[in-house]
Amino acid sequence: MGEGIRLLVAFASAAVLSALSTPIAISIARRTGFFDSPIGYKAHSRPTPYLGGVAVLAALIPTVLILGGGASRYWPLLLGTIGLCIVGTLDDRLNLSPWLRVGTEVLAGAFLWAEGLGWSFMASNAANLLLTVLWVTGLVNAFNLMDNLDGAAAGVALVSAASIAFLAVVGDQLPLAVIAIGLCGALVGFLRYNLARPARIFLGDGGSMAIGFLLASSLMVVPLGRLSGWSALIAATFAVGLPVFDTALVVLSRRRRGAPVFSGATDHTTHRLLGVLKSPRAVVFALVLGQSGLCGLAIEATRLGRGVVLVLGCLALLFGAAMIVAADGSRWIPVSDDS
Repeated sequence: MGEGIRLLVAFASAAVLSALSTPIAISIARRTGFFDSPIGYKAHSRPTPYLGGVAVLAALIPTVLILGGGASRYWPLLLGTIGLCIVGTLDDRLNLSPWLRVGTEVLAGAFLWAEGLGWSFMASNAANLLLTVLWVTGLVNAFNLMDNLDGAAAGVALVSAASIAFLAVVGDQLPLAVIAIGLCGALVGFLRYNLARPARIFLGDGGSMAIGFLLASSLMVVPLGRLSGWSALIAATFAVGLPVFDTALVVLSRRRRGAPVFSGATDHTTHRLLGVLKSPRAVVFALVLGQSGLCGLAIEATRLGRGVVLVLGCLALLFGAAMIVAADGSRWIPVSDDS
């Protein structure tokens, strides 16, 4: 089977499996009373089933096992993804301690580094381990925070996964490309139900944490062309730029207001866009366009020199800071805080 056909089959297979597994997940959630109820700052109109993450992985894992020949090198990525899906799903059900969740993420990041799949450009092993753990925990929580509007986290993750698939193909890492394109297909099948009006299922922590981990780990091992060191880290950050921006915006906004950083509130990028665009689907479309531009920048960065990428990183940091100041002026007051 040619590479192009293999990737096309992986995408289609995962999309079909997800379209089949998601209704099953909805049925199981309804039978077991596994709902996200509209309380506090949560604005959905009725209890909505969880288990979206389980449905996505139920489509992705078989696809990779069947079509990802040579993916044995990446088994820690898949194992960690399944582990965080389990922890996140338990959190959706039992409301686990945040420290337990973070501890699991730290262990997952350390596991990747121990298996040689983490960042490795720093001068010491301790520094590389720390950077890997911070990268993994940061992105897992960034995608978890982004999962606050129908289709937001899944739509952004879809674009990021597509960019990883492209880079993996260019870098002759077909098994990794199968993993990434399989995730794309699984998210496409899931979004059909997540973007329904009203949403028929949510990703939940079991989905957002697992997806954040898989993207974070994939970006540490995907070939990034001529880049290495800090320039590679910058290009990888572009590929997940919107969740990173949203996390910075939320943390700084809550610190400014004196609100608990770990509270829930309607102060995310999605909520601010919704006030302008009015429609959740319009917001998701805007997020997808924005993340597509950032992923295009990440791909183009792999063709540039390290010095140019470092300059781009500094400019992006300044632009992001200006956007945060503009979006979080003194007149901005969130609807509610889960304090």
